[in-house]
Amino acid sequence: MREGAPVHYPLHLDLRGRRVLVAGGGPVAARRARDLLEAGADVLVVAPALCEDLRDLLPHLTWEAREVDPADVADVWLVHTATGDAVVDAALAAAAQALHVWCVSAGDAAASSAWTPVVVRRDVGDATVTVSATAGGDPRRATSLREALSRWLDSGAAPLRRHRAGRGRVTLVGGGPGEVDLLTLRGRRRLAEADVVVVDRLAPTSVLAELDPDVVVVDVGKTPDHHPVPQEEINRILVEHALAGRHVVRLKGGDPYVLGRGGEEVLACRAAGVDVEVVPGVTSAFAVPAAAGVPVTHRGLSRSVTVVSGHEDVDAAALAALDGTLVFLMGVTMLPRIAAVLLAAGKAATTPVAVVENGWRAGQRTTRGTLADIAVRAAEAGVRNPAVIVVGAVAGVEGLADLPEEVTGATQVAYRPHS
Repeated sequence: MREGAPVHYPLHLDLRGRRVLVAGGGPVAARRARDLLEAGADVLVVAPALCEDLRDLLPHLTWEAREVDPADVADVWLVHTATGDAVVDAALAAAAQALHVWCVSAGDAAASSAWTPVVVRRDVGDATVTVSATAGGDPRRATSLREALSRWLDSGAAPLRRHRAGRGRVTLVGGGPGEVDLLTLRGRRRLAEADVVVVDRLAPTSVLAELDPDVVVVDVGKTPDHHPVPQEEINRILVEHALAGRHVVRLKGGDPYVLGRGGEEVLACRAAGVDVEVVPGVTSAFAVPAAAGVPVTHRGLSRSVTVVSGHEDVDAAALAALDGTLVFLMGVTMLPRIAAVLLAAGKAATTPVAVVENGWRAGQRTTRGTLADIAVRAAEAGVRNPAVIVVGAVAGVEGLADLPEEVTGATQVAYRPHS
C-alpha cells in the first residue's frame, strides 16, 4: 500500500429516483443540482433563497426555503454541502458521517467522504461513454484534464467500438471535400465506433488507416458513368450488416443530403426497421470553390446560391433567370451543354465561370473563363472530374485565392496542395 496521500476508490453511482440533499442556494449548489438531475436523482435543495440558475431548475427539484439542519441528512443517499458557511457545512458532514451517508463538501475537500471528479460524456449509439478523473483538488488541472479528455474522445483516437452484441445501426457520415481535418468531430467519432465502413471514392479515405484492423471496409466508389455497385445494392449492404447487429458507417464525400443520395439510404434503412443517424458534412458545393478563393456569395455580387446536379439536363430558363450564383456538381462531361443551354436561355456570354478540380486535394487546379468560352478553355486544359463549376459574378472575384504555384496563360492556375 502507498503511504502518504489516501488512495480513493472510484465509483459511479446510480442515483435514479434516489433522494440527494443539496445544501445551499448559490451558483455552486446550482451546478451540483443540475448534474444530479441529469443523473436522474430526486434532488432536495434546502436554502433560504435561490440564485437565478437554481430557480430555473425549480420545476425539476424540491426546494425548502429555510436554513438547512443536520437532521435533513436522514433518509437521503448523498449530501452535497455548498452553503458557504464552514460551520454549517461541517455540521452536515458530521451528521452524514454518523448516519453512514456519503458527503461532498464544496468548502472543504478534506472534510468530505466523497468527491466529484471532472466528467466527460459522449453518446455512443444507444449507450453513453463516461470518462472521469480526479485532479487532486486543483481546479485548473481539472479544467485541463476535462479539455484533454474531450479532445481524445472527439478525435476518434479513443477506443469507442463496442465488443458486446447489440442492436445494429447505420450512420451516414458526410466526409467533406476530402481532407481528413475537414471531417466533423462527430463524424470522426462515429468512425471510431464502426464495425463496417461503406465508403465512396471521394470520401476522406486516408482516415480508414486509423481504424481498428478488423473493421470491415466495403468500397462502393463511383466514377462518372461507371457505378460498379448500384444504389440498390448499397442500400442492401447497409441494411444487411445492420440487421446482423453491426454499426455501419456510410462514409461519403461532401454532405449526405447534398446530391449524395443520403435520403434514399435513410428511407431504405427505416423501411427495414434499422436505426439510422445522419451526420452532416462540409458540402463540396461550397468548400471546393472556397479552396480556390471563390466565394459562392459576395456582397454586391450575389446574395443567393443554387446547387445543381451537373450530369442531368437542367431547367436552363429557370436557372438563367436567377441573379445569384450557380454551382454545378459532377458536371464536367456536361459542361459544353450546360454553357450552351444557359446562353440560349439568355444568360450573358460575359458571365464569369470557374471550374475547380480536386478541391482540397493534391492537384487542385482552377480554370477560369466566361460562359462563352469556358467549354473550350476546359477542354484545352484537360479538365476532369472531380470538379465543381461555379457560374456567376463571384467566379470573377480576384485576390482571395492562395498564391499560385504556377500560372499558365491567363485563366488556368494550379494551387499548392492543402494536405
